[in-house]
Amino acid sequence: MNSKKLYHLVFVLHRYIGFAVGLIAIIVGLTGSLLVFHSEMENFAQQRPIYTIIPQGQPLPIEVVINTVKKTYSNQPDATLQSVYLPTKPSEPMSVVLKTKKNDWTENYVNPYTGAILGNNLNLKSSFVQKFFEIVYPLHYSLLAGDWGYKFLGIIGLLISFMSITGIILWPGWRKLISGFKIKWNAHLKRVNFDVHKVAGVITVVFLIFTFFTGFCWSFSEFVNPMIYTLTFSNQQANPVSVPIGGKSPLLLKDQLKIAQAALPNGSLRSISFPSKPEEVLTVNFKQTQKDVDYDVYLDQYSGKVLQVHSSLQVSLGDRILYSFAPLHLGTFWGLPSRIFYVFVGLAPLILFITGFVMWRYRYQPKTTISDRSIELSHLRRN
Repeated sequence: MNSKKLYHLVFVLHRYIGFAVGLIAIIVGLTGSLLVFHSEMENFAQQRPIYTIIPQGQPLPIEVVINTVKKTYSNQPDATLQSVYLPTKPSEPMSVVLKTKKNDWTENYVNPYTGAILGNNLNLKSSFVQKFFEIVYPLHYSLLAGDWGYKFLGIIGLLISFMSITGIILWPGWRKLISGFKIKWNAHLKRVNFDVHKVAGVITVVFLIFTFFTGFCWSFSEFVNPMIYTLTFSNQQANPVSVPIGGKSPLLLKDQLKIAQAALPNGSLRSISFPSKPEEVLTVNFKQTQKDVDYDVYLDQYSGKVLQVHSSLQVSLGDRILYSFAPLHLGTFWGLPSRIFYVFVGLAPLILFITGFVMWRYRYQPKTTISDRSIELSHLRRN
């Protein structure tokens, strides 16, 4: 196949994949733009109460605070403890998260010095913005179609990634760099439309690949993750498990915390994640401020044995690639500037689809001959 035929094949694939998935890409892109700052918008709309704690000596033991919270759920025997988040400042509350039959996430804000429960996330008045995002978020990742929609959008993400690569190949800037970034606003509408398409495409193409390809990888993680570990010659860490001991209950929390602290004597306790099944482990998160590194200590909940100490620095190449998906997809890799830019990246599918459709219309509209044009002009003069 010569270069001309190959170019034509790439052009055809680019066009028809764009028409096939364009409308879905627009939905995903626009909802993605809305979700870039959804946490800030929700927090502002909810008007979260600011709980200011007055330090009063030493904080209460964590298990005392947990038991105080549990007592308030005594009428809900199905309530299970999920996690505890320690305050990062003396004036902040402690968060105790429980799962109930009605709510998967009930976050209770507790005064760490008195044990007084200040409120929880369910007390916050549900705003229009919050209800709006309850629709936008599942629309973005599954088209409101559950697991089937999640997988379907994964396939769409792969097709759009491939289409983006064909767009890179077709970009006219490879022949002359300056022309590839130039829009002739004073030219014919057909030329302006083409220039907008090529410039919008080349500016956003890499980031469109980031967002849609990572979406595909998440949708099919059961296949993609092992492939990444294999290609990078990385060993996937086995999930640590607890070994139940017949007739023995899990160790007391205070004893498990002592063991975890001994594993990281210079670490500052940040959070605790509790097991929900007999074979699961207790996970204790520490922060070493000197190195600004997070550590997770995994403990057997029955024997208290330290099964694994995981550092954010001690990860394989495969893990680093998988961890990079979130900042690449969410646009957090450069902080606020990249998040703002991702708002416009989400608009790119709409711009590219419209300009691509107009290009197709111009290409296949009937040609006006010179004689036809002369007849049209003479008709206009008579009228």
